Amino acid sequence: MQLSIIIPCYNMELYLEECLSSLLLQGLDAKDFEIIIVNDESKDKTLQIAKQYAENHTNIVVIDKKNAGVGAARNSGFDRAQGRFLYFLDPDDYLAENTMPTLIGLMEKNELDILTFRSKSVVRKRYPVSDNSVNTNQELEVKDGISYIASRKYNNEIWWYLINREFMVSTGIRFIEGKWMEDAILTCELFCKARRMAHIDFDVHRYRILPTSAMRNKTPEHYNKVIYDNANAAHVYAGLMNTLPKIHRNAKHCHKRLKTRQQSFVFFLMVRLMKSDISVKKIPKMLKEFEEIGAYPLKEFLGDDYKGFGYSFLVYIFNRKPLINPFIKMFRTFYTFAK
Repeated sequence: MQLSIIIPCYNMELYLEECLSSLLLQGLDAKDFEIIIVNDESKDKTLQIAKQYAENHTNIVVIDKKNAGVGAARNSGFDRAQGRFLYFLDPDDYLAENTMPTLIGLMEKNELDILTFRSKSVVRKRYPVSDNSVNTNQELEVKDGISYIASRKYNNEIWWYLINREFMVSTGIRFIEGKWMEDAILTCELFCKARRMAHIDFDVHRYRILPTSAMRNKTPEHYNKVIYDNANAAHVYAGLMNTLPKIHRNAKHCHKRLKTRQQSFVFFLMVRLMKSDISVKKIPKMLKEFEEIGAYPLKEFLGDDYKGFGYSFLVYIFNRKPLINPFIKMFRTFYTFAK
């Protein structure tokens, strides 16, 4: 079997059918790929829809489990997967038609551990077909993962990547469970282990912008959890950077880019903290912990990946401890009034 597509689902009745329909329009024979739907104890008709598709398509498998979050759901699908290649897709997104055969062909021809590609954001208008075609016989610029990180701005989300299953199994790397930012941690861990990676300028994925998405959830409980999970990601990245081989020719540039990514967790944590109900009295302790792992002050954050007046202004504030508390208090006053 060539491909396993893993879809973690929680209350996705409005979008799951379009997602699955796009996968059935990939031009792949049913015997060559499987779709693993992991229902994470949905409260709507997600499970019913998934089972209906499984009844009509022999290559669709449904795993129904107790709610444990997206990381645990993806791990369940990963454990069940049999395909040579893995693709993790969110159920509110979908793929352009007939794009997977191209990716699979390039993975095989270039013997890749990971292949990265492009995504297109959608709101109302659909983009069922890719903007460009790709020759599967073309030679790609293949790099090891450390060189790839050093030379490209990569994305955190797992759906930007097609992964060789044997490679992922060999690393022992899995999604962290019970925390957000699980993509950001796993992708970086995999990249650092990859020996053969490449990028293709091919818009495969469709990212649906939803006001109800998990990262847009602004309930205090969820908001605070994302803040603390960003802090956890910053600490995990500190450990990853310490394990980079110092003799690698691109280790320095890779370390710098990972430092930028680590400090981005702290920056966006601070932005969310401004809008949260977490006491400003907790900020000094948090900053002290970030200082200990080199994630603060935000000296490596600004640059090619993050630039512009808004970023520069907030970094100026965040890097000056005496300004942080009064700035956040003032912001919260106006933010509450504006709501």
